[in-house]
Amino acid sequence: MNIPRVSLTSLAHGGGCGCKLAPSVLRQLISSQPSGHPFSQLLVGTETSDDAAVWSLDDRTCIIATTDFFMPMVDDPFDFGRIAATNAISDIYAMGGSPIMALAILGMPVDKLPAETVRMILDGGRAVCGEAGIPVAGGHSIDCPEPVYGLAVIGTCRPENLRRNADAKAGDAIILTKPLGVGVYSAAIKKGMLPGERYAEMVSTMTKLNRVGATLGTDKSVHAMTDVTGFGLLGHALEMAQGADLSLKIDWKNLPFLTDAADLARKGFVTGASKRNWASYGEHVLLPTSFLDWERDLLTDPQTSGGLLIACAPDKANTLATFIAAEGYPATRIVGSFANGPAGVSIER
Repeated sequence: MNIPRVSLTSLAHGGGCGCKLAPSVLRQLISSQPSGHPFSQLLVGTETSDDAAVWSLDDRTCIIATTDFFMPMVDDPFDFGRIAATNAISDIYAMGGSPIMALAILGMPVDKLPAETVRMILDGGRAVCGEAGIPVAGGHSIDCPEPVYGLAVIGTCRPENLRRNADAKAGDAIILTKPLGVGVYSAAIKKGMLPGERYAEMVSTMTKLNRVGATLGTDKSVHAMTDVTGFGLLGHALEMAQGADLSLKIDWKNLPFLTDAADLARKGFVTGASKRNWASYGEHVLLPTSFLDWERDLLTDPQTSGGLLIACAPDKANTLATFIAAEGYPATRIVGSFANGPAGVSIER
């Protein structure tokens, strides 16, 4: 079939999780929302900026609900659909749950994109949902000036398997399961400077389901989880530290990166979201005095469908990291630890 070639990224002012509002802007927008609620069955709401909402259905079942959508960071429509769906489903796994169904969220400039391109986006999302073992059971679509796609996802877990982002304990090790640098690669794509093999590397990590999270939820040595997305490693690590009222130290030399991420960041291929992220939360992060701007940019780099950050008992960390790597996440590393102290994040060379 001869489908007219339309650059999806040219129709959008941003892409992927780099589209997210800066943390400081989001805080301003929701600051007037009530901090409490009268619903005893709502186990997780907006209190700690967790990955999904959780409702206790009964003493055996929790319902997990999330929604995630964004504009394209790649031009291939099938890849865009796969990336967006993987990213949305990740929030369920990050809570220790398993997805059961999804609803599509679709906004397309119908006067600029051929119908077959939109179908390919939907096919990509459906393919990932099939891999996760869930249906796309419906959805909603609008005519939109910029292309937008994502999912609302429903999942379940047992109450004892629920893993919040705010329950780390002093002494816990922290594990990261995917390499960083997706935003840097996407910045290079926009300038035509990312080779084909690096594009394949980026898509491969962004379409890798974080399904191991459902297994980790059954492990009592795992105390807290979240996934790394638009606020970058530092932003989501800071949410964990502040939620637990602990100090988190991250070891720079142990962090996994995409193959060319450091070289591209050094050359200036960074997103505007990376700068906005640092402006939003940099006051709560302690960097080494010798730290360079491009190194900082890698830590604030917005990740789309990034890895899981896992806080676990220190005596189980090596065994757990080995298990996760063997489950198909070879970049898995122990990258730091929590301790008593002022809530914040520090970087150690």
